[in-house]
Amino acid sequence: QVQLVESGGGLVQAGGSLRLSCAAIGRTFSSYTMGWFRQAPGKEREFVAGINWGGGSTYYADSVKGRFTISRDNAEKMVYLQMNSLKPEDTAGYSCAARYRSLWSMRTDEYDYWGQGTQVTVSS
Repeated sequence: QVQLVESGGGLVQAGGSLRLSCAAIGRTFSSYTMGWFRQAPGKEREFVAGINWGGGSTYYADSVKGRFTISRDNAEKMVYLQMNSLKPEDTAGYSCAARYRSLWSMRTDEYDYWGQGTQVTVSS
């Protein structure tokens, strides 16, 4: 089992940057594929980025490709989302999620554990 705690959200102007962090509490963090998802008011939760366990391959939604970078530090049990060139449409609640020993997925129902989320607001 793993518990996830996000931090790093906030208010930023368009074009700015934020780095989100997700701390994992659990013994086998390196065995989890990690994902970042977001949900804007009135919209469904959507996949943002994923990083596989093992080799650490990364995947991105088309809407964030080239602007966001996901990374992980297995020793520190952390996963990060570096967000650059932020746009107002990136405004959402961002959550990290963990999937045990499976490759990344865009489907929310395929993740086993979720954090509470952190709010990102991008002003125009």
